[in-house]
Amino acid sequence: MQTVIRSILGGVALGSLTLGAGLAAMFAASWLGLGSDPWVVVAGITIAVVMVGVLTGLTMSRAMRSLRRDLEVAEGGRHLVGPRWMRPILRTLAEYRIRHQQAEVAWRNRERDLEIRAHVSESTRLQSEAVLDVMDEAVVVCNTMLEIVSANQAAARLLGFDLEQSVGRPVSEVVRNAGLRRIISETIESGTGAEPRRGEVRFKSGSACEVVSACAVDRRGRTSAVVTVLHDLTREREISQMKSEFVSKASHELRTPLSSMQAYVEMLVDGEAEDEATRQEFYGIIQSETQRLSRLVDNMLNISRIEAGIIEVDRARIDVHELVDRAVQTLEPQAREKNITLHTEVAPVGTAVEGDADMLQQVIINLLSNAVKYTPEGGRVTVNVDSDTLTRSVHVAVSDTGLGISPRDAEHVFEKFFRVENYKRVAKGTGLGLNLCRHIIETVHRGQIGLESTLGMGSKFWFSVPMGLEPARVAA
Repeated sequence: MQTVIRSILGGVALGSLTLGAGLAAMFAASWLGLGSDPWVVVAGITIAVVMVGVLTGLTMSRAMRSLRRDLEVAEGGRHLVGPRWMRPILRTLAEYRIRHQQAEVAWRNRERDLEIRAHVSESTRLQSEAVLDVMDEAVVVCNTMLEIVSANQAAARLLGFDLEQSVGRPVSEVVRNAGLRRIISETIESGTGAEPRRGEVRFKSGSACEVVSACAVDRRGRTSAVVTVLHDLTREREISQMKSEFVSKASHELRTPLSSMQAYVEMLVDGEAEDEATRQEFYGIIQSETQRLSRLVDNMLNISRIEAGIIEVDRARIDVHELVDRAVQTLEPQAREKNITLHTEVAPVGTAVEGDADMLQQVIINLLSNAVKYTPEGGRVTVNVDSDTLTRSVHVAVSDTGLGISPRDAEHVFEKFFRVENYKRVAKGTGLGLNLCRHIIETVHRGQIGLESTLGMGSKFWFSVPMGLEPARVAA
């Protein structure tokens, strides 16, 4: 606006200067007509032009200051005080300048509003991506052109594509599963009013997923995107199968002692035990099977509680040396019957840990009992207790000179109800003892348990538990 004012005032000044020069030229011409001295005329013309220019400059400078002052007065909303003939021009210029300022303020407000909306949109996008990333289910969002708009890490892992490079690419290039592509296409074709499409797709890896695909609408009610959620059914089916196998194996293990107890009770009822010695033998078998059944039920309950995380743990500072001594005293009669030597090697210091004494005692007794049961007569069982200051853990190993375990069976000895087929005739068992030991050591005490064995050369079961609450680590 100031440039426009300067241009107008400059034009006025230039006109005034031209007018003065013209008048000076006419005066000089009249002098020349009278026959005066040319040099005097030239000097007079020069002096006149200079005087006219100076006077015009001063006048125009004063006029410019007056116009600027009048323009500012007009912009302030007050009455114009300048020349009457300039007031319409000043008023028009002031109105244009006010409009320009108002438009500038409006554009700045609009720009600030757009920045706020962009910030909110970015925050919403980041929140949506964060929600998608923490979801276990795979999520894929496509537009109506069947192009990937968004996806989460679970979808990238399941479908095998790069998350960053997938955005903006067609679904046909990113998703290789034909069944999934078909469900997404049918969802778009069905429109917004249709029910979400459901189906199941299988992958070459053997996994299966339940698919739910639905249309997302915009403010106008038109389809803007297609959201597809994939729920992996593989783990659920594995758990279901494990439950079925558990029920089947548990039923089998429960049926065995119950059948034996029922048979001997029927013989007692029928009077087949004619003498006292036979009856006492039957009573002993029934008692043994009852104890076996009780151990089986207790082990199943304890394993279920540990897996569910509802078992009560009584943590205290305990000495593993004392637990080993009590376990050896408990198993001493069984070892003596088979002429098996029980030997202990315990470190003099550093065998104290934070843990549940009853649970750790159960682990040591279980390992020691298995060693005695599966070691032939005249054998040797050694319990070694040592501390590892590097890993801050206590290491317990139970070694025997028994039958040993093959590498194929060694991979499964800690599974539920697993028993080495060739050793079932050697001793009775529930197949849950080692699995319970594993849960007690790894889940409850955050330690480690393992097996080292050579077929025909004996076995060594070991476990390590932390001295404090930190997880135990096996030294390299």
